[in-house]
Amino acid sequence: QVQLVESGGGNVQAGGSLRLSCAASGSIFSMNVMGWYRQAPGKQRELVASSTKGGHTNYADSVKGRFTISRENALNTVYLQMNSLKPGDTAVYYCYLGWSSHSYWGQGSQVTVSS
Repeated sequence: QVQLVESGGGNVQAGGSLRLSCAASGSIFSMNVMGWYRQAPGKQRELVASSTKGGHTNYADSVKGRFTISRENALNTVYLQMNSLKPGDTAVYYCYLGWSSHSYWGQGSQVTVSS
């Protein structure tokens, strides 16, 4: 059984920063992808950023230059550093871990950015 536990998130004013963390435990295949998705009210869940274990990263255009994803492979942990936050970044952020046909999700972390 694989579990993802998120931490971080909260309320911040526009222009501020937050950091999300996600620690995975259980039977995890070594060649995996970890990342972050978000879902705003009334909108579909969308990819924010992802990272392979080898360090290849991918970002949504809306967060490029502001958000940074990083991994600590030995701890099966992924981070999302969010800078220059905007009200449009307000959403529930979900940690993701996947390989082959397997996908796992964190419990979700609310991020609210006020103007």
